[in-house]
Amino acid sequence: MAFTLDIGDPAPAFSLPATDGKTYTPADFNGGVLVVFFTCNHCPFVTGSDEDTRAIADAYAPRGVRFVAINSNSARTHADDSFEGMVNRMREHAFPWVYLHDESQEVALAYGALRTPHFFVFDTDRKLAYTGRAIDTPRDATQATTHELRETLDDILAGNPPKTPKTNPIGCNVKWDGKDAHWMPAEACDIA
Repeated sequence: MAFTLDIGDPAPAFSLPATDGKTYTPADFNGGVLVVFFTCNHCPFVTGSDEDTRAIADAYAPRGVRFVAINSNSARTHADDSFEGMVNRMREHAFPWVYLHDESQEVALAYGALRTPHFFVFDTDRKLAYTGRAIDTPRDATQATTHELRETLDDILAGNPPKTPKTNPIGCNVKWDGKDAHWMPAEACDIA
């Protein structure tokens, strides 16, 4: 079995606390297309592309696309990824998505999150339609030459499967609890 969800797989369940003080499950995002992405507070690939991700979320919200961010990084591996840091980051940046905390890392394992950021796009039936990156230069979004997330959303909203359903996410690896900051599970490998 592959580490990362495969195209057509259903969205795994979760019940996670958010920076707004509420707890969310996938049912809270019923309706249109759902983008779940694994992120964190410190990774330069995240901070370098946050405003691009914001622009995508803002552009597609009127078309029923919802964005949900999940931080699964261990604060013991990287202290900046604490829940308190998440709350402060949302207060400072007011991102247009719900920011969830996966302290147990069970959700990251269920999805097969490899890096931050790593995007998973689910269609209206909550089947995985795309997994991978949003752009090819997340460390500096101004240099992007590909825009896979936008193209994927355009395809799905037009009633078509994504032309490129899988790409390799580009970013820092998920910080697994009790492991070296660069460790990845043995069964995790590039997905494209």
